[in-house]
Amino acid sequence: MNTFLGAVGDLVEDVVVQLRETVNIASDTESVVTRRRGGSAANMVEAACRAGGRARFIGQVGEDAAGRWLVEQLHAVGADVVVRQGGRSGTIVVLVDPSGERTMLADRASCTDLDQPEPTWLDGLHTLHIPYYSLMGEPLASTTATLAAWANVRGIRVSVDTSSAALLEAEGATRALERIAALRPQIVLANELEAAVLGEGLHPERLGGATVIVKRGSAPCNVTEAGSPPVDVPALTLHQVRDTTGAGDAFAAGLLLALADGDDVVTAVGRGHSVAADTLLRSR
Repeated sequence: MNTFLGAVGDLVEDVVVQLRETVNIASDTESVVTRRRGGSAANMVEAACRAGGRARFIGQVGEDAAGRWLVEQLHAVGADVVVRQGGRSGTIVVLVDPSGERTMLADRASCTDLDQPEPTWLDGLHTLHIPYYSLMGEPLASTTATLAAWANVRGIRVSVDTSSAALLEAEGATRALERIAALRPQIVLANELEAAVLGEGLHPERLGGATVIVKRGSAPCNVTEAGSPPVDVPALTLHQVRDTTGAGDAFAAGLLLALADGDDVVTAVGRGHSVAADTLLRSR
């Protein structure tokens, strides 16, 4: 497989707190704490590389030891890394409850400082993937919009993941949909919570004909292509999943690799489920 995907956005340190019990407010709670590389765009790139594809991360990290370590982690999985260094590296505290559900406390730090994009960042790419996080915070948001415009001119597929129901709700559905549509994406990904916030506007007719894919965890994934009725694609059944961090990004990697290889969208969704499952099983 020689497919080259790219993603623009965050590369941060995740401090993962796996709760062994319900949080005891103002007291102690038994937990297991680990540190690892994180960031939605970086997660997608790593998953694509692990799945046998080629992928490039585009973003900014701090000019510090954490930043150097984060870049080394991406190089270690075979990623191509286009990164600026300046300021301090971002950190996300990920609280994982006993059921595996996540709550994230984010300090993106220098991630949003990426500016002065260069056309060469897109060289060789088949697809440019954009998490909605990359549309929040300047100058990163403007940099991302510029890269998307260049990608469209050059015939590079643009995909957008809506990323965060909380961000979308704070932005407002109308404004969020306008931001997404302005990127002229061919693929838009959302989970159930994000889809609920965006409502009826999350539809190909409102997004310039983009294929809309709504992920539903262990339930079937819903696919709506322009001019066609929605189709449900079954997910894989997994048991005792403790941490869902990165699963949506891995789904995007598998999906986009399959589409780049010429698969139809239903087949590609199946590949997305497979790569996401690999990520979930590895996190056990």
